[in-house]
Amino acid sequence: MRQLLLVSTFDARRFTEVRHAVDAVIRRCRLSAEKAADFVTAVNEVMINAVRHGGGSGELRLWETADLVCEVRDNGPGFPADRYLNRSERPTPSPDGGMGLWIVQQTTDTLSIDSTTGGTTVRIGAVLMPRTS
Repeated sequence: MRQLLLVSTFDARRFTEVRHAVDAVIRRCRLSAEKAADFVTAVNEVMINAVRHGGGSGELRLWETADLVCEVRDNGPGFPADRYLNRSERPTPSPDGGMGLWIVQQTTDTLSIDSTTGGTTVRIGAVLMPRTS
């Protein structure tokens, strides 16, 4: 069963407000404090990319199934996502960035990217601790 936890749009002006809302929701999920902090860091990086590279704004959806999932969509020009997935080595930073998606990969359990000329959707996930009775 999918439980929607948060839906929000964001841009540079609402960025901090939405990040704080994400943090508050994630802190109530079944994650260790360290894993929750890592997940918030990952969401932050994905939102930054949407603002910087994806047209200046995005939509965020956060839900819980067996895992915690966050999806960020933007309307930017897209990019060749394959080269950013499953990197084993730390990338070299560039003036345009280059570290954000690597950080996301390091701080989440799952990462998928669907990027076309009509926009990009990044989905990240974290395995939740089992429910206690």
